[in-house]
Amino acid sequence: MLCHSPFALEVPHDERARLATGWLALGLGALMGAGLFAVLLVAARAPFLKDLVPAGDFFRVALVVHVDLSVLVWFAALAGMLWSLNSRPRALGAGWLALWGAAAGAAAMVAAPFVEGGVAVMANYVPVIESRWFMTGLVLFASSWALMVLRSMSVVPPVGTQLDGAGALRFGLNASLVAAAVALGAFVWSWAALPTTLDARAYYEVLFWGGGHVLQFVWTLLMLVAWLSLAEAGGAPLPLTPRIATLFFGVALASVFATPVIYLAWDVVSPEHYRYHTALMRYGGGLAILPFVLALGIALLRSRPRAADARPLRAALAWSMVLFCAGGAIGFTISGSNVRIPAHYHGSIVGVTLALMGLVYHLLPRLGFASPAPRAAIVQVWLYGAGQLAHVAGLAWSGGYGVPRKAAGAEQALRTLPEILSMGLMGIGGLVAIAGGVAFVIIVLRAMVPAWNWSLSRS
Repeated sequence: MLCHSPFALEVPHDERARLATGWLALGLGALMGAGLFAVLLVAARAPFLKDLVPAGDFFRVALVVHVDLSVLVWFAALAGMLWSLNSRPRALGAGWLALWGAAAGAAAMVAAPFVEGGVAVMANYVPVIESRWFMTGLVLFASSWALMVLRSMSVVPPVGTQLDGAGALRFGLNASLVAAAVALGAFVWSWAALPTTLDARAYYEVLFWGGGHVLQFVWTLLMLVAWLSLAEAGGAPLPLTPRIATLFFGVALASVFATPVIYLAWDVVSPEHYRYHTALMRYGGGLAILPFVLALGIALLRSRPRAADARPLRAALAWSMVLFCAGGAIGFTISGSNVRIPAHYHGSIVGVTLALMGLVYHLLPRLGFASPAPRAAIVQVWLYGAGQLAHVAGLAWSGGYGVPRKAAGAEQALRTLPEILSMGLMGIGGLVAIAGGVAFVIIVLRAMVPAWNWSLSRS
C-alpha cells in the first residue's frame, strides 16, 4: 500500500497572493472578451444563423481576437497566477510591472479592430491582425509575460530534499517555467532566423510554429498540476507517491529539450522543422499524460466526494480528462485541412481550461474570497464540458465530410444533410459552452466582489 502524501498546492498569505489575484483578474477579463467574440464566431458558422452574420474579414478578425484571448492571454494569466503563488517574496515590483504591462497589451489587442483597420493573418498558435495597434499590444503583452517568466525563475522556491506532495507540485510548476523559457527562446530564434522576403501568412506561421508548440507543453504541465490538486481537494487521493509523480513531470518536460536540437538541425523554413515540431508534440507530450490519466481514473472510481464543495472539483477534473483525451485522439485522425484540426485543439485546449477553472474554484477561499456555490459550480462545469464535447464532436464529424477550417457563412459550402446536422451540433454545443463560460465568470466574480467591497469599506 502506498503511503499517501497530500498533493496540496501551497498558497502564501502576503503580497504574492495579491499579485496572483491580479493575474486571475486578467484571466477573467480575457475570458469575458473571448466569450463575446465566440458568440459571433459560433453564429457565423451555424446553419441558419450564419446568413445573419457577415463572413470573410469580419469572421477572421473576430477569430484572431477570440483565439488570442482564450488561448494565449487566459492561459498566460493563469500561469502568472500559479507562478506568483509558487515564488519567494522577492522582486514583487517586477511582478506587478509584468501584470500591468500584460493587461495593457491585451487591452490594445482587443481594441485594435475598432480603432485601426488591418488584415487578419490566420497563423497557427498566435494569429495576428496586421496593424500597428494590434502588433504593439501583442509585443507589449509578450514582453510583459517574459518579464513574469524571468521574475518567477529568479525567485522560484526549492523543491526540497524530503519530497512530499506539495514538493512534487512545486516541481511541476518549476518545470512549466523551464518550458516557458524555452518557448520564449524559440520565438526569438525563429524571429532572428526568418527571411524577410516571406509573405505575411508564411512569415507569421513560421515565426510562431516552434515556440507555439513548446507553449503547449507549458499549458499541459500546468494542467497536470491542476489535475493532482483537484484530485486531492476532491477527495480522490492518488495511488502515486510524490517521487513517481515528479518523475512523470520530468518526462513531460523532457521532450521540450529537443526543441533547440530541431532548430540547430534544420532551417526554420524547412519541411523538417515543421514536421519534427509536430511529431514532438504529438508523441512526446503524451508520454506522461497516460500514466496520470490511469492513476486519476482509478482514484476517482475508488473514492466519493467528502463534502459538497468537493463535487465541482471532481466534475472539473473528470470533464477535463475527457475533453483533453478526446482532443488527443482526434489529433491522430487528422488528414488534410478541415475542421477536424480545430476539433483536435479545441478538445485539448478546453481540457486545460476546465482544469484551470476547477483550480480557480479550489483556490478562491484560500486567496481570501468566498467559496463558490457548489450547486452552481457543478452546473457550470457540466454546461461547459458537455457543450464543448458536442462542439468538438460536431467539428470532428464535419471534418469527415471535408468542411474547411477557418471558414464561415457561405464559404463553408454546406450542401448535404449530414454536413448541416454536424455543423448544427457544433453550433448548439458552442452556444451551450459559451453559457458555461459566462456562468464561470459570474460565479467567480460573485465570490470575489464581496471581499473587494469589504476591503474597500475598511480603507
